[in-house]
Amino acid sequence: MTECKTQSKDKRFVKNVAISTIASLGISEIISTSLAKRNVNKISLNNNDIVVFQGDSITDAGRNRKNSISNNCYSLGYGYVYITALELLDKFTTKNLHIFNMGMGCKKVSQLAELWDSNCINLKPNVLSILLGVNDFWCTISNVYKGSVETYQTDLQKILDKTKKALPDVKLIIGEPFAVKHIKLVDETWFPKFDEYRESALKIADKYNAVFIPYQSIFDKALSFAPADYWTLDGIYPSVAGANLMAYAWMEVIENHNETDMRLILWDDSRTFIKNIIIT
Repeated sequence: MTECKTQSKDKRFVKNVAISTIASLGISEIISTSLAKRNVNKISLNNNDIVVFQGDSITDAGRNRKNSISNNCYSLGYGYVYITALELLDKFTTKNLHIFNMGMGCKKVSQLAELWDSNCINLKPNVLSILLGVNDFWCTISNVYKGSVETYQTDLQKILDKTKKALPDVKLIIGEPFAVKHIKLVDETWFPKFDEYRESALKIADKYNAVFIPYQSIFDKALSFAPADYWTLDGIYPSVAGANLMAYAWMEVIENHNETDMRLILWDDSRTFIKNIIIT
């Protein structure tokens, strides 16, 4: 019996240390500082909204492409989209949101354009989130792809024009392509050329009145709290912590995501218990 009590105390100690460590990373500070510099607008969600995430491998994150249905853990992958979906469905329990992950790994903008009707427009999203650009640059390093930042900008504008024509009221979110320096895949050969793709994404977001999430500055800021390999596996693909950081940033551009309704108040104790069990 004494041994069980000792183990219980040890678990509580480990749990408390873990929680303190996570809190000390200051994710909210990272996000709020980065978004404040941009004066980012926020998007409101309505009942029965369809939210579609588009992108490359970072968005895809191992999703089941054979069964692309909304709010399904296999279809959402294991990256930032999955974490964001959990938050959306938790915070907006009464809105009946339908969340799709339609990211396609290893694809450039032009390749996604070939499937844009079936993987985007036909879903009739009310909110469309796009994170593209890394592959459009990365493939040029190996000389496999002869595209340029102008190609990326033109291709991205084409799919946005097509989307706005079919869905004039769609709300757009554009994520900044990002790379974390000095870890595995990302070296000095990336810069300053890659920065042009980031700048292009920002210009396009402004042109189409899209909400812009400055992921690069978010990850840059995060490096002051933890090393690069904490946030990313290889400089491009986010770790679990990095995916959580991205999801947190995404949620910050949604209006009223911090408001708590009565249902969440009733669930608070159980949710805290579950989070503590996971940490332990």
